[in-house]
Amino acid sequence: MSRVAELLLRATLALLFALSAACGSRLPESDFASRRAPQAGGPPLRVGIITSATSPVGGDAFTGPRDGALAYFAELNARGGLDGRRVEAITCDDGGSGVGNNDCVTELVAEREVFALVATTTLDYAGAARVSEAGVPDIGGQPIGFAYATYPHLYSIYGSSAPRTGGRPGWDGVLYGGTEVYRYFKQAQGARTAAVVSYNQAASAAYARLVTQGLNAEGYRVVSEQVDFALPNFRAVAADMRAQDVDIVFDALDSHGNARLCEAMDAVGVTLTAKVTNVQNWNSKVPDDYRNAPRCRNALWVTGASRNYDETSHAAVRDFRAAMDAHMKDTALRSQWQLEGWAAAMWFTDAARSCLEEGGESSLTRACVERFINRPEPYTARGLLLPVRFERLAEPPETRRACLSVARWRDGGDWVTQGDMNENCATVPQLGYRP
Repeated sequence: MSRVAELLLRATLALLFALSAACGSRLPESDFASRRAPQAGGPPLRVGIITSATSPVGGDAFTGPRDGALAYFAELNARGGLDGRRVEAITCDDGGSGVGNNDCVTELVAEREVFALVATTTLDYAGAARVSEAGVPDIGGQPIGFAYATYPHLYSIYGSSAPRTGGRPGWDGVLYGGTEVYRYFKQAQGARTAAVVSYNQAASAAYARLVTQGLNAEGYRVVSEQVDFALPNFRAVAADMRAQDVDIVFDALDSHGNARLCEAMDAVGVTLTAKVTNVQNWNSKVPDDYRNAPRCRNALWVTGASRNYDETSHAAVRDFRAAMDAHMKDTALRSQWQLEGWAAAMWFTDAARSCLEEGGESSLTRACVERFINRPEPYTARGLLLPVRFERLAEPPETRRACLSVARWRDGGDWVTQGDMNENCATVPQLGYRP
């Protein structure tokens, strides 16, 4: 889905989660400093990682970016640190609440005086304005909510073209995103009739309207399906989709709802070109989550802006997997969010190293790091990310050339990459949406 659609879906899922609660090889030397020991007496460079590790969602829903970043810094330190200086990653669990998030910002920014935040992943980024006011760069965060489309000094893992002056998100409260996902499935997979499934809940329904808008713009026939949030009848929805000859499904549901929808589709015999999910569900839990829906499970597709974590033919992916195996042995789950957390830590490290190369320790400042992040050359994290840049355009673009990372699930093969993400591209319209 488009990046703004992904952002809005995450905001929707965050609210749904809250409502539910109420009811291989070593890394190459070129990527890291030499193996020398940290300089004697040199203080560690502190970075903070804020994560909703305990929250209404459950244990591992938001910890992926944190774990990926921790694996990167652990491997970096094992190889001598940042030009001999150890990077100390300090984590803080905000519990998925605004109060907890403000407490984490106080602890990390005011008390521990971290140099930067990395791979932030939080349900309610209530402290975002305070981070921005303090001038602390927040690098490679996951945009759950709209903080990364609002404040300066905050840099999401996906980049931004919005002004980000600290006022309203996007362009005077309007966000824009493209139709590249819908274009891809129409042109590459021949999809024509799309079902959009949502709850009868405001945020879920609003997101479904955004998806419908994009599908209509790409010429799909759209079948809108809505279920009761408290007592969803997925069987009736699946039966109607079969009757309507639906060949692709998008949704505004939580993970549990997705699994139940898939079970219902298998039960009534729905055959799909694709059941499209989002990057948050791009993980190794698929066999367990969809264990009762084998047909739907093998129709799962996912789109995103980073290279498939199962694409082990790529050297940078192998590096990530090897470090996760070496430093995160207690974490059996593998996920796309872990890879994006790894890329966020790499982004910070590359920025900091560029400052050291420019003028030594005295040049390692927040302003210097942000110059690297804001440079016109896009950042790709050794090919793990689609090119990322921050532009601050005064007006939103009418069209944009957008690329996609695409994968589909195959039992026995895990997530299988579909085409080169740097070639799955199209020039698509940018549609406005007011959150």
